[in-house]
This record gives sequence, C-alpha cells and structure tokens, in this order.
Amino acid sequence: MKLQFVLFLHFLVLHVSLLGTVADLNSDKEALLDFIAAVPHSRKLNWTSASSVCKSWVGITCTGNKKGVLSLRLPGVGLYGPIPANTLGRLYSLTILSLRSNGLTGILPDDILSLPSLRFIYLQKNKFSGDIPSSFSDKLEKIDLSFNSFTGSIPSTVQNLKNLTGLSLQNNFLTGSIPVLKPPKLEYLNLSNNQLNGSVPTSLQEFPASSFQGNSRLCGSPLDQCLYLTPSPSPSPNILPPIPPTTYLPTSPTAATPLLKSKRSLSTGSVVAIAVGASSVSLLLFLALVLYCRKKPNFRDDRSISKGKTFIIGRGEKPKDDFASGVQEAKSNKLVFFDGYSHNFDLEDLLRASAEVLGKGSYGTTYKAILEDGTILAVKRLRDVGVGKKEFEQQMETIGSIRQHPNIVSLRAYYYSKDEKLLVYEYMPISSLSTLLHGNRESGITLDWVSRVKVSLGSAKGFAHIHSAAAGKLVHGNIRSSNILLTRDLGGCISDVGLNPLFESTIIPLRSVGYRAPEVIVTKKATQKSDVYSFGVVLLEILTGRAPVQSPGHDDVVDLPRWVQSIVRDEWTSEIFDAELIKYHDIEEEMVQMLQIAMACVATQPEMRPTMQEVVGMIEKIRTQSGHSSEDNNFKSLTTTP
Repeated sequence: MKLQFVLFLHFLVLHVSLLGTVADLNSDKEALLDFIAAVPHSRKLNWTSASSVCKSWVGITCTGNKKGVLSLRLPGVGLYGPIPANTLGRLYSLTILSLRSNGLTGILPDDILSLPSLRFIYLQKNKFSGDIPSSFSDKLEKIDLSFNSFTGSIPSTVQNLKNLTGLSLQNNFLTGSIPVLKPPKLEYLNLSNNQLNGSVPTSLQEFPASSFQGNSRLCGSPLDQCLYLTPSPSPSPNILPPIPPTTYLPTSPTAATPLLKSKRSLSTGSVVAIAVGASSVSLLLFLALVLYCRKKPNFRDDRSISKGKTFIIGRGEKPKDDFASGVQEAKSNKLVFFDGYSHNFDLEDLLRASAEVLGKGSYGTTYKAILEDGTILAVKRLRDVGVGKKEFEQQMETIGSIRQHPNIVSLRAYYYSKDEKLLVYEYMPISSLSTLLHGNRESGITLDWVSRVKVSLGSAKGFAHIHSAAAGKLVHGNIRSSNILLTRDLGGCISDVGLNPLFESTIIPLRSVGYRAPEVIVTKKATQKSDVYSFGVVLLEILTGRAPVQSPGHDDVVDLPRWVQSIVRDEWTSEIFDAELIKYHDIEEEMVQMLQIAMACVATQPEMRPTMQEVVGMIEKIRTQSGHSSEDNNFKSLTTTP
C-alpha cells in the first residue's frame, strides 16, 4: 500500500511538471502575442497562435528544453509606439532582448529590465523617453540604451550589477552627477553626449575621455581638471557670497568667472597690484613664446605631433645611419620619391606643414599633413621595423611597382633613417569602411546595399592586384575594414599594402584577431589564402554590420564566421543582415549570394577557399544580375515604394 502511494506521488509530480512546462511556453507565447498586437510594425512577422513559437516565429530562440523563450531579436523591423507593461515582462526565461534600430517610444516598462534571467539588452536607436528604470536583473552583463531620449539621472542601482561588462547610455538627455559605481567586471562605458555634471568618480577615471565627452558641465580626469572652491575658515560676508563646502567646476574661464565675481568694488591699491601682476604675466608669456619659436618640437615624440604642430621630416643629399631626430640633423637625410610624381614639396615645405593624428594602427601612426600651398598628404610613421635599410628599400621598390591602381592607396615617397621610417601617401578624404559601418553614421554618408557592393568589388580588385604582383608572391597580411579606405565615389581603396614583411613581431594585434585565418593564429605566417579568409570576414562585416572582434557593451560577436554559420544552420538567415539594409527592398537574393561568397572565403581549409580573382568574378556577377555594370560609378539607391 505504501509503495503504491509513493508511485502515485511520483506520477503526480511528473504530471504537474509536464503541465508546468507547457504552461510556461504557452505563457510566453501569449505574452509575445499581446506585445505584437499592441505594438505596430512595418515588417510582416509570422507570429500566429497556430504556429510553433520555437520553430517558425521570426526572431525567437527557445531554451534547449523548449520550456520558454530564450532570446527575442527584432532589430530594424519597424516597431513603433510604446511597449505596454506586462507583455515582454512576462518572459521569465528571456536572456537576450534586442529591439535596436526601431521607432519605439514612451517610457520603458520597469518589468523588462528586472526580468530574472535577462543578461543582454540592446534597445539603442529608438525613441524611448522618461527615466531609466532603477530595478535591474542581477544577471545583466550588457546594457545598451544609447541614442534614445531618456531623461533623469543614472540609476545608482547600476553599481549592484556584479556581472556588468558593458554600459552604453550615450546620446540621451541624462542629467545629474555620475553615481559612484564600479562593477568589478565593467570593461566598456559610454556616457557621452548627455547633460551630466559634477566630477567623474575616481572609480571610473580609468576609462577614456570619449566615455564622458559631450557633457559640458562634467569635469575631472580623464576630462579637464575640476576647479575646487572651498570657503576660507572665517569668510567675510562683505567680500564673497556663501559658497557650498565643495564646488566642482570645469577649469574654463566661463565656468569659473560667475562664482568668483565680487559684490564689492576693488580699492585703488588692489587695482594697481592687479595691473602690475598682469603686466608681469604678460612679459613671462612673451618670453616663453620667443623661446618656443626658437626651438621646434621633436618629431620623435608623438605627443608633439597634433593638430597645428610642426611636422618634421628629413631630406637632404646623403642619408646617415647615425640619424637622430631634430631639425639640424634631419637636413642630412632625404625623401625618396617614386617615378611619376613631381617633387612639388621638399623638406622646408614639410617642416612648415601642420599635422594632426588620423589614427594609430598595427604598423604605426598616420598623420594628416597640410602644406602651405594647400596640398594635403597622409604620412605614416612606422614603428618597430624589423629589417635593415637594404631590405626596407627593396620592399619599397616592390610596393612602388603596384601603387598605381585605382583601388590601392598611392605611395608617393618614403624616408629611411636609423631612427625614423616614414611613408608619404596620397590623402584619402573619406573615412575607412570600419568607421562608416561602426562609427558615426551621422556623417551624411549612407552605405546602402549598392554602395556596399561597390566597396566590396573595389576592394576585391585591389587585393587581387596585390596577389598578382611580384610573380604572385605578395601578401597583404593585415586585411581588415579599417584598412579599406573610401574614395569620394565610395570606391574601396586598400591601405598598408606590402608592409607586413617589414615587421618581425609574431604578436597579432587585438584589433586584427577576428580577421585572422585559423592557420595564421598557429603558424604566425600570412599567405594569399589567409588574405582571402580575412576578406571573407570583411564581407560578413559588410553584410551584418557587426564587428568581427567583440566590442564590449555592443551587440557584437567574438567569432563572426562561427556566429554566421550557427545562424545559417538554424535556418533563420534573414536575422544575419544589418538592420540598416532591411529598409531596402528586393535585394534579399543578392545579399544571400554575397553571403555565399563570404562563406566560401572563410572556409576552414585554405585549399577550399577561392582566389581573389575568382572572388572578383563572383561579385561582378551579382552586379550584372542586379542590372549594374561593373564599370558604373554612378550608383543609385535601391529604395522602392513599399
């Protein structure tokens, strides 16, 4: 009898458990149907009560045991209007929520951020307003609420999120001071372009200035120093108005002047003292200016090369191996120009040129140099070159033989000495492909589908030309989207050509890891087949809009090819493509064809990858099918009437 009772209890527990499983999934389904019924959307979704949530609903991934909804991803599907409370907040198994690049408005319901299983939330580029909810799931790892219209202060409860690795709140209207927060795992922080004030907390001063810029009333490292104003022990009420115990102000005259203004006129003695002091300061400034003009900044120190600073490059009659930086010694060295370029600038022109840093890459720092006649050049200052003068000059000859190609940034001259190696390039006025894909999309340049195909084809032609040079032995070795610059008509143009052999370092730069073929990570040696793999990653980057190396705080992935393969395997390919491309119609087939080319390039086995010349042919075929000649430079938008 007792055994029968125990068996009955086991049966009852199992039965209730099975009912609970169905109820949980059904509950999630009802919550999603309530959400989509209340929120208008321009893109058709196949969410119906009769279909399977886990098998056929767009943007939905279920848990492994099918007990609930694990992730909800609907980027750029045209959602607009407010999210009602008690809809998405009922998805208790939800781990990932991505509703970025839509038109959602109103207040963000409290019950979403507090979902118990939520780890990643991406709501950037919507129109949410009101305060940010202060109740968070303690499992949250990444929060991106950037590019919205949130107001109020940053919730202090963020400091309780022990697993938080990325927080993006930039481009909102947040006010107040930054709370003293420092989650132990926080790697990425962006609070820029808000209305925050006060001092940057000491616990956050390790983050770069870009994390806080655009808040005019914010100060403290890494921004300008704060001005600390404290009252004297026995302040005279007739001299200064009452001042709070500690006041933090940016160290700018406009910020400090109102608080330092006296209510009482100064005595004659005070006026005389101030005048004498001002004269002394002026004299000292004049003497400092004279000394500065007599001593030019040292080119060897990167800190002396910024916007408006003198740019020093050596040129003369005969190089010396004992070259040290400085104007006098630089005159004994010279620039070597390639054939086909007139020597329309010399040492003196470059000495007088102003320069500003364009960027720092794996091989060195690149500067924009503006000559007095208005000529603009790009000058790369190489660092850690591992070859001698003879090998360096031989490699320059090789680069010079392929420089005249419309899809390769033209090298005009170079300079070699024991301490300095400089390359003088044609200046490219448009940003890199990486900047336009992941940086400021408010630059006025839009990479629609046709533009992306053009960039892909142009850069493929450039890499194919590199591979055909030097009897087919030349390798680029550092292909990534930041090394693909754009011409004025958005043609892809390759930079850093032929520089890889100049360096002996086997360390792979962090920004290049996601582009490297599996075999290169092991052998540390680049080949033409590994170049093809890297270009395939660039194509995936163009298609998905995602960076191949994880950027903390952003909806990116660590291994872009592996992520794409997992999506294709699960048969929800449409989720791969960049939300920015969704607004263009009738291009799905072309995007899938480009995806097939990219996947062929990133094949694990090198021998399975096509050559760059074959890649050019495949991309040209897409252009031909879409009605665009490969020679057509006047791209038109593919936007059609819905």
